[in-house]
Amino acid sequence: MQNNFRVILAKKKIKMSDVVEGTGLSRNTIRALFYETAKGIQFQTLEALCIYLNCEVGELFEIEKEAV
Repeated sequence: MQNNFRVILAKKKIKMSDVVEGTGLSRNTIRALFYETAKGIQFQTLEALCIYLNCEVGELFEIEKEAV
């Protein structure tokens, strides 16, 4: 699965600290997503990120066709 979180932040010129403040999510959660060390993600986290970033889940994460 392709994690586009870092790319979206770069395109929108948003810092991790802004996401933490704007979503109320923990710094550890945001860092794990940014550095792609997260093992999974909760629906509440996905919802908060999509609302804050004004994007869809499919923009944040894409299934890599080679992996299917």
